[in-house]
Amino acid sequence: MTNILILGANGQLARNTTRWLLAQSDARLTLYLRHAARLSNPDSARVDIVEGDVLDRPTLMAAMRWQDVVYANLAGPMAKQAESIVQAMQATGVKRLIFVSSMGIYGEVPGERYERVLDPYRDSAAVIEGSDLDYTILRPGWFTRDAAVDYVLTQKGEPFKGREVSLNSLSDLIVKLALDPRLHVRSSLGVSRVASVAAK
Repeated sequence: MTNILILGANGQLARNTTRWLLAQSDARLTLYLRHAARLSNPDSARVDIVEGDVLDRPTLMAAMRWQDVVYANLAGPMAKQAESIVQAMQATGVKRLIFVSSMGIYGEVPGERYERVLDPYRDSAAVIEGSDLDYTILRPGWFTRDAAVDYVLTQKGEPFKGREVSLNSLSDLIVKLALDPRLHVRSSLGVSRVASVAAK
């Protein structure tokens, strides 16, 4: 059984992925968020809820103990949060990190101009990439809520394909990454849907 810590557990992607993990695995989940009252426990036998800020290092480290995977889905001061996550993982010996960023952080989206709004995502990705962790950075397109699981992956340095991706597609990928510690290790993956490309 895999133990997974979900940071930013009240985000729409994190909530969707929690449902997928419960339905498609026997993983035990720890949901970590700043205001625990915002979430109801979907399965008290397999889910713990922890109230805490990612920048609160003692609380974060306590939540990380005995975890196999950290999945981070955050907003706000992302570079500082990334630094806190890396340091807490190094201190607790947890190696596997799935970190959600954004498309466009490397200027990889054809026809799109550089946007300063992406700076926190770019800076946090640089922190993760500079660590010794077994990370996978995800750079998704705009979220859609349709039921389709249909996505294509691009590597860092490759042009991004498409502009959107369904929440279910991302949750499908995150479940695969969480359950296979060797999959796409130390990679930064663009994730989008292209109508003419078969799902991967």
